[in-house]
Amino acid sequence: MIEVKEIETAPETSVFGQISEHQHEQVVFCHDHDTGLKAIIGIHNTVLGPALGGTRMWTYASEAEALRDVLRLSRGMTYKSAISGLNLGGGKAVIIGDSKKDKTEAMMRKFGRFVNNLNGKYITAEDMGMTTQDMAYIGMETKYVAGLPESQGGSGDPSPVTAYGTYMGMKAAAKKAWGSDSLSGKKISVQGTGHVGGYLIDYLAKEGAQLFITDIDQERLKRIAANTGATVVGLDEIYDVDVDIYSPCAMGATLNDDTLRRLKCQVIAGCANNQLKNEDVHGPALDELGIIYAPDFLINAGGIINVYSEVKKLNREWAMQQTEQIYQTTLNIFAKAEAAGIHTQKAATQLAQKRIDDMAKIKQTY
Repeated sequence: MIEVKEIETAPETSVFGQISEHQHEQVVFCHDHDTGLKAIIGIHNTVLGPALGGTRMWTYASEAEALRDVLRLSRGMTYKSAISGLNLGGGKAVIIGDSKKDKTEAMMRKFGRFVNNLNGKYITAEDMGMTTQDMAYIGMETKYVAGLPESQGGSGDPSPVTAYGTYMGMKAAAKKAWGSDSLSGKKISVQGTGHVGGYLIDYLAKEGAQLFITDIDQERLKRIAANTGATVVGLDEIYDVDVDIYSPCAMGATLNDDTLRRLKCQVIAGCANNQLKNEDVHGPALDELGIIYAPDFLINAGGIINVYSEVKKLNREWAMQQTEQIYQTTLNIFAKAEAAGIHTQKAATQLAQKRIDDMAKIKQTY
């Protein structure tokens, strides 16, 4: 058994230390007493264009945890847009609170005011804990919002497109692993059956995959299992199921010291952001374990492609065609990683960073 050891580092308590670690441009803390709004907007990089990224509402254990999440997420958005060929920078926002209990129209509209004050440097959209109706409320206070309901001229829920891109990336990983991209008969565990995970499960079920699913929402699990024939497993048990493919589709950092010792799969391909707890440790560890990893910010880029189509007044057909290209890009990343002797996350990051660096040189001329 390969021993996975995480690098021991002293916890970074300085806010500016955390911001500078990955060279974020700007972080905005938003507070409103009347509505109870507590939010953080992270803007990582705007070389390619305005920072576009969704707003997530979550019951974080602490404000420090919320800050770490928004910094990791916004950085991921930079690379997601860059590797997808979009003229967008990377940003993200988090709202601290229970989306089922604390969210109100007034809170959403107040958040929209904060977004508007950034004058287009950050464009928000839907993420975990948020809906297209929330985007409509935000849109009452700012034009810098995407993912509006289709009835209001928007592109609607980006989740189906995100799921399609993840599906394409998973098929590419299957092609790399077994020489065929067919998922029929493959045993696949899906961790998280929310908006995106639910649509992904539909794709997999239609192709005849054998599914194992888990989620904190037991009612949704029962409903999906009844509709697809999937087997429900426990939240912690999901790491121990003997499968061909593990698909993390919930919160990040599920690929860590503990779980890598337990996983029994040949491929990892999911729609969650920041799946590797430590890219420099757990990326190489997956290589040592012989597990093919489809980089998260590459294969879950369908959502940002979809909202980009809304911002640029392009149609859903364009978004789906662009998302389908994730299949070939994923194969290209596997080939690049193998040729360079590096793990796939590093190969994808290098490709994304090269585009950013190249465009930065162009912008230096004016």
